[in-house]
Amino acid sequence: MSCTSCAKGADGKPAGCKSNGYCSSSGCNKLDVFDWLAGIPLPGGQTPFDAVEVRFKSTRKGFYRHPPSGGLSLMPGDLVTVEASSGHDVGMVSLTGELVRAQMQRKNSSADTYELRKVIRKSTQEDIDAWHAARKREDETLVEARRMCQEARLDMKVSDVEFQGDGHRATFYYTAEQRIDFRDLLRKLAERFHVRVDMKQIGARQEAGRVGGIGSCGRELCCSTWLTDLRSVTTSAARYQQLALNPQKLAGQCGKLKCCLNYELDMYIEAIKSYPSANAKLKTKHGTGVHIKTDIFGEKMWYIFKKPGESSAMAGFPIDTVRDILAQNKEGVEPEVDLHMADERPATKVEDKSTDYENVIDGAEDLSRFDKKIKTGGKRRNRDGRKRKASGGPSGGAPEKSGQPPRQRREGRKRSGPPGERSAKQETRTDAGKSATGAERPAGARRSRDGRGRRRKGPGPDGPPPSGGGPKPNDT
Repeated sequence: MSCTSCAKGADGKPAGCKSNGYCSSSGCNKLDVFDWLAGIPLPGGQTPFDAVEVRFKSTRKGFYRHPPSGGLSLMPGDLVTVEASSGHDVGMVSLTGELVRAQMQRKNSSADTYELRKVIRKSTQEDIDAWHAARKREDETLVEARRMCQEARLDMKVSDVEFQGDGHRATFYYTAEQRIDFRDLLRKLAERFHVRVDMKQIGARQEAGRVGGIGSCGRELCCSTWLTDLRSVTTSAARYQQLALNPQKLAGQCGKLKCCLNYELDMYIEAIKSYPSANAKLKTKHGTGVHIKTDIFGEKMWYIFKKPGESSAMAGFPIDTVRDILAQNKEGVEPEVDLHMADERPATKVEDKSTDYENVIDGAEDLSRFDKKIKTGGKRRNRDGRKRKASGGPSGGAPEKSGQPPRQRREGRKRSGPPGERSAKQETRTDAGKSATGAERPAGARRSRDGRGRRRKGPGPDGPPPSGGGPKPNDT
């Protein structure tokens, strides 16, 4: 896997492993190839293959001719200056020897090395400085190119920019859904950056490989590290593997189906061939079972049973049980099966790992206080500020006293003394009051309540108080 520190060394070489990009773990760069023929001598009389593989920015690679008679010995990780269409380019040697011949045959490249461009020399310090200066211009060029495309109202996305090693040519990689007429844009880009401009259209997967990223598995994208054969992926690969057809989970960074869906597809296809057909239905006394899914690793097949008048039930059976049921169905027998067979688990002893926590605050902050329900009928206080005693009577009030009705006791607490000993404020309020007939009430008269809670008038100036147990002057 490549990382930022390894792929961008100060001298253009990997800065992490210090092995010049050539180590036994396939290196630190993108699309590295392990040379399993390293250290094996060639047969007698055979000359080494006169071509090398050179890697440039991201995943771009090329084959260049390097005749052994030139006296230049190259190893993987060396920076070389190679021929380009106009000028020269700088890259890193990624592969040498007989594996280069195998790579060329794999990519259907011409086996005639005389048609390949040549390796000019090992890169000098001037070549490396010019290459680094050109690479620093790529980020600002990418931003400016995107702004110019937006102003020109072109339906295209510039995903990457790569400068040639000598800084005289720039390649703009873009993606588009349809054909784009960018002739006017080419002229503006050439005038703006003073370079020769090449426009190259790539697909969504090639864009993800060039830009790179982290996949849902937590590792770098396969297309940017080792995968070079981008095969087509269909939804049938997900169906064979019993995966939910959720586009958000099956799509990769490029927006297409993940390439890793094809990795284990052959194994699933071979395993499903030995299983009973998914179109076959199980006829049992509990109803007819329709296939839902197949668990290849657990060697089980899941069915849903539906019987008229009853609710549906789902059950999973081992493969041998499914074969036995299908064999009995061919004989016209509907066996009785256990629908809870898949739910059976071996009894295992589970240790109680619960921890008892002690209250170190001595009950000052008990968290269970929030679990207690709030009581609506709490204790109420009297007018004098004291709490009432616990309920002892039928009405929930204070316990009854012998010889004194509850109404008289309550009125007695209200008027604990004779009228003449009340406060001046209470006397003033009483003297200012009037009776319902408009006459002034005497100082000793005040309104009270009858047994039903209704307000009744005090005694008039010429008559006794009404019957019903009025308050007494000295009740206590």
